[in-house]
Amino acid sequence: MTRIIADISMSLDGYVTGPDPGPNNGLGTGGDALHTWAFSDDPDDLRVLREGTARSGAVVLGRRLFDVVDGPGGWDDTVGYGAGEVGAPPFVVVTGSPPTTVRLTALDWTFVSTGLADAVAAARGRAEAASRERGEDLDVVLMGGGATIGSALAARLVEVLSLHLAPVILGAGTPLFTDGAPRALVQRSVTATTTATHLVYDVG
Repeated sequence: MTRIIADISMSLDGYVTGPDPGPNNGLGTGGDALHTWAFSDDPDDLRVLREGTARSGAVVLGRRLFDVVDGPGGWDDTVGYGAGEVGAPPFVVVTGSPPTTVRLTALDWTFVSTGLADAVAAARGRAEAASRERGEDLDVVLMGGGATIGSALAARLVEVLSLHLAPVILGAGTPLFTDGAPRALVQRSVTATTTATHLVYDVG
């Protein structure tokens, strides 16, 4: 069964970027520390990364994150979705204004301008089609940014929340959780490594 999984790295004080993020500074000042685990040699970090990437049937991201990954300093043949595994799944971008050009033309991009719910629905369709083709369950992964995942949580579009808690305090940046209704989560797993604590919750 295809699940909708929000998957993101976060600081101990709740930020998914450092201060002053932008197209040329995607993770903000000090934000690179959030993703140290994704480039780690720790066996548990590698397992978390590979298992998450392997189950990705489609990936949803917001326009600001797209501008970062598709920008001149963004993804390339060595850095992309899943760190060393550049984007095998299709990518669905929620945006009010699709770009006129795309740098990463080898990747499968779909731009949805009718809202986040429609973007998630489009991604679910792609993931379910891939599941049938491969004969295994594949998921939709919301990779960010923080505002996109926050909006998806608020709209109750997310079924599983996968957090990679980095041992860093950023002090400012893009918060994952802002004002919203209280939510009860069911903890499913905790994996502690030298670079992160990987937490998985079912979202009620």
